[in-house]
Amino acid sequence: MFNFPGLSNSTFVPPWLISLLVLWDVFWKAVGLWYTIKNNQRNWFVAIFILSSVGILPILYLKFFQQKQK
Repeated sequence: MFNFPGLSNSTFVPPWLISLLVLWDVFWKAVGLWYTIKNNQRNWFVAIFILSSVGILPILYLKFFQQKQK
């Protein structure tokens, strides 16, 4: 195995947790991107597409910044 200075075995992150976080991020990113396209908000689309935020940025967009439908 690799030996990284300063890291012990107690900092090991289980693969299932990483997979869960990836699925969480992909889901919220897809939902957020869908609504940015639907609402023609290009700047938000670029921000959500480029930044990896574990779903935080898409959730913030959907909750506070999405244009309200008429």
